[in-house]
Amino acid sequence: MLLATDIGNTNLVLGVFEGERLKATWRFSTDVHKLADEYAAVLANLLPLKGLAFSDIESAIISSSVPPLVAVFEELCQRYFEVTPTVVGPGTKTGVRISIDNPREVGADRVVNAAAAHRLYGGPLIVIDFGTATTLDAVSAEGDYLGGAIAPGIEISAEALFEHAAKLPRVEMVRPQKAIGGNSVAAMQSGIIFGYVGLVEGLVARMRKELGGKAKVIATGGLANIIAKETTIIDALEPDLTLIGLSLIYELNLRR
Repeated sequence: MLLATDIGNTNLVLGVFEGERLKATWRFSTDVHKLADEYAAVLANLLPLKGLAFSDIESAIISSSVPPLVAVFEELCQRYFEVTPTVVGPGTKTGVRISIDNPREVGADRVVNAAAAHRLYGGPLIVIDFGTATTLDAVSAEGDYLGGAIAPGIEISAEALFEHAAKLPRVEMVRPQKAIGGNSVAAMQSGIIFGYVGLVEGLVARMRKELGGKAKVIATGGLANIIAKETTIIDALEPDLTLIGLSLIYELNLRR
């Protein structure tokens, strides 16, 4: 079985694949202070709940936006699973040609998402990841990564309002009843949730025009479901898109 690990700035997502089937997934808060043994202790409790053990893991692949944690998870894989993981980075075969000014600037997760989305849906397409940042990435009909847009994430924006406006509270990310909020909480929820719908719809319209046609829109990330309910521009929700991409990339490099 393959252990796929996506290390994001806010969340850390792990999945176990049995062949092409995603058998189990877990999501943690990213903690750069945790050691390999501490993450292993967490997995030691979680794996049996899915009928799994350390000995079932035969291979591993890692994508990371948090460089210090790469070494931590390499150590975890080597010590507890006795495998050397593939780390997505320069030199890794992804099946995606990166057609931007400086290919090394692109986060590994964005390339992984592009690879998975193109395999699942073809192209052209736009991949929206509602994570720490909200990213929109354009992929050509041939599967080339063309670049995209980066905006502050929904939770970052909400937290910024709380921290920098003395009278505004911290709010839960739920849909308000209407756009005209009757109190501070409802007004903030309207501005954040409906505001992000407008942001996404506007950027998708511009990117579709530049792509020269009706590109499919695939959404992923922890808050994708909230936004998808408020707009018709999202064609598909793929919560496990990055894990699927990691599995595809691992198989691609296995055949090299």
